Amino acid sequence: MRNLRKERVGIVTSSKMDKSIVVMVERRVKHAKYGKFMNKSSKFVAHDEKNECNEGDTVKIMETRPLSKLKNWRLIEILERAK
Repeated sequence: MRNLRKERVGIVTSSKMDKSIVVMVERRVKHAKYGKFMNKSSKFVAHDEKNECNEGDTVKIMETRPLSKLKNWRLIEILERAK
């Protein structure tokens, strides 16, 4: 089961909570009727055990068991720090 967990790369939009971050993941989707590519975004609340993320960081998150009402993702690594 462990190797089937989803992974996403996104940008931290909020790190104000204790041990939690909000990560926005953007993807390009083709419109069903008109064929135009659009940017769609999803927000995930992820667990950040050491409070090491800041807003604007690019991070990798992994699906995990539910940690709270909204949190079922956790931080794997920080790919790039905000400038």
